[in-house]
Amino acid sequence: MIAQDTQYTGPAAPAAPAAQASWRIAPSGDRCLIVEFGTVADIAINRQACAAAVRIAAAALPGVTDIVPALTTVGVHYQPIAVARATGTSAPFEALSAMIGELLREGLSLNAGAPLVIDIPVCYGGEHGPDLDDVAATCGLSPEQVIALHGAEPVDVLMLGFAPGHPYVGRFDARLSPPRRSTPRTAVAAGSIGLANRQTVIYPMTLPGGWNLIGRTPVALFDPHRASPCLLAAGDRVRFVPISSDVFESMLAGGGVQP
Repeated sequence: MIAQDTQYTGPAAPAAPAAQASWRIAPSGDRCLIVEFGTVADIAINRQACAAAVRIAAAALPGVTDIVPALTTVGVHYQPIAVARATGTSAPFEALSAMIGELLREGLSLNAGAPLVIDIPVCYGGEHGPDLDDVAATCGLSPEQVIALHGAEPVDVLMLGFAPGHPYVGRFDARLSPPRRSTPRTAVAAGSIGLANRQTVIYPMTLPGGWNLIGRTPVALFDPHRASPCLLAAGDRVRFVPISSDVFESMLAGGGVQP
C-alpha cells in the first residue's frame, strides 16, 4: 500500500490540440485531493486547471461528489467508501489519484469549443464606484481610461471562491494594478465591481471586502432558486459593458437582469 501522504506527479502526453502540462496530486484530508498545475497565478496554468476540471467531471469517476477548479488547482471531493467499493481497493486516495492521472495523461483540450462569453453591464463611478477616481490616480490614468481598459476585451473567469457565486476575473492590462485597500469595508453591496492587482471580483451579495470599488452591476450573480445558482463558472469569459446610472436603476428596479 502507498502511504496517504504520497504525492503523484506526471507529464501530460502531448496530443493536439491538447495542452502540455505537468501536475502533482496530494491529499487534502481524507475526502478530498488536490491536483496542482503550478504555484503562480498564470492564465495558461489556470486554463489547464479549468480544462482538467471539465475532463474529470466528464469521466464521472466513482465516488466523486464535487470538482472545484481554482487559480492553479482542482479540488476533487470524494466518498472514500464509494471509491473503495468501486475499485476493490482499501486505498481510495491512491485509486482515485491513479484514475485522474490516467485522464490527465490523455491530454487536456483547451480548444474543445469557444468559451461562454457573458456581457456584464456596469455603472462605473459615482455612488456605485466610489474608488474609481483613486484607482485612476494610483494607476496614472483618467477614470475614462480605467473604464476603457476594464471593458476593452473579454477576460477569463479564473475561479469562484470566498462566497457562493463570487468570481475572480482576470488578468487585465498591466496598467490596472492598484493594490487592495489598506482598510477593508465591512459591507459591500451586491453587484459591486472590485479591482486590484489586474483582477476583478463581483460581489454576489452584501459582503465585507477590501477591493477597490469601481462600479456596480444590476446582474444577479447568485440565485439559489435558479437551476444553476451561480451565473458564472471557471472557464467562462466576461465582457464588462458600461451603462448609465439611469439604465442601472431601471434594470435594478426590474429585479436585475440575466445576460
